[in-house]
Amino acid sequence: MKVLMISDVYFPRVNGVSTSIQTFRRELAALGHQVDLIAPEYPGAQDAGESAIRVASRYVPFDPEDRMMRTDKLRELMPRLRAGKYDLVHIQTPFVAHYKGIEIADDLGVPRVETYHTFFEEYLFHYVPLLPKEFLRGLSRRFSRTQCNRMNALIVPSGAMRDKLADYGVTVPMHVIPTGIPVTRFSGGDRGAFRRAHGIPEDRPVLLFVGRVAFEKNIDFLLRALQLAVARNPRLLLIIAGEGPALDSLKKLTAKLGLREHVLFVGYLDRQGALQDCYRAADAFVFASRTETQGLVLLEAMALGVPVISTAVMGTRDIVGPRRGALVPQDDEADFAAHIVSLMDNPGLQSRLSGEGRIYVREWHADVLARRLAAAWQEVVAGNCTPAGATALSAPRAA
Repeated sequence: MKVLMISDVYFPRVNGVSTSIQTFRRELAALGHQVDLIAPEYPGAQDAGESAIRVASRYVPFDPEDRMMRTDKLRELMPRLRAGKYDLVHIQTPFVAHYKGIEIADDLGVPRVETYHTFFEEYLFHYVPLLPKEFLRGLSRRFSRTQCNRMNALIVPSGAMRDKLADYGVTVPMHVIPTGIPVTRFSGGDRGAFRRAHGIPEDRPVLLFVGRVAFEKNIDFLLRALQLAVARNPRLLLIIAGEGPALDSLKKLTAKLGLREHVLFVGYLDRQGALQDCYRAADAFVFASRTETQGLVLLEAMALGVPVISTAVMGTRDIVGPRRGALVPQDDEADFAAHIVSLMDNPGLQSRLSGEGRIYVREWHADVLARRLAAAWQEVVAGNCTPAGATALSAPRAA
């Protein structure tokens, strides 16, 4: 199958959408499918082997990490795209890519699907704080419902997200297909090297968060839980690996909570080197986001044998719900802190969760989930999928 994918973000912009696209493209290519990607051009950045049809882009006000593709340059691509003889258009993001993706699919006379990556209901108020939260939730629900119902089918990363969209009134077929991880790519890492590089004693208990340092990631929750845990285990250290708009705010909160000696911000790390070292340097991975549609970093931690402590909210519920390789506290800072202390005090539990996680993560292998995505595409192209705006709901069980 030949598929045209379009996204408002891709590497070098580091986030879950970029990772998902990269993972699926690699695995689908190995299965014999051609997936061409349209993505923004990032001035001064190198593609680093990540082939894509790059489109000239504009600066996004108040968001220096992202770029907006120029619609005139997208239109100039149409002769090339018409000659491509694509079977389907797969839209990855809800901004320029969504609207131009629909236009491109209509021009090519092919069906369109979209992956719903972002839980806007619990996202917008972090960035538009002057408007009432309930107004923004209602707005995000209407926005999502309208966009989703213009597709022939949706790909959603978790059962919780599927159920939420159904509650919104989304009526097109939905396929629950998480992004898997290439397990064999998460098999290295040097614990000692990372600890030595950052002056961390081998016996100091280390917690780790990896991800975009954004307000919706609920990292302030982790800091307050850490403050409670430090009262019972004064040697605890939390490493925060990533960058983003909440970084300055979190550094100020760290100082306010008296945690400067207990939090280490290390920025973005190379996924094939330093990041794996960082994972391996940790004794537990901590996560409390309320907006995740999946939570790939939980699987990455498990693949490297790092026990997980995570709340089970939205997309993370599918991963940690079985409680294999993970402890699942309540969405409460005191309970989260108690689980941190309990795990750090119990080396036997750490070892058991590490082994469980390594086995469990095999069920989320990227090639298995890529086959499911290809099957969903085939269903849409074959015409066995209800057209956009219809009422059928299909939801294969998540891995």
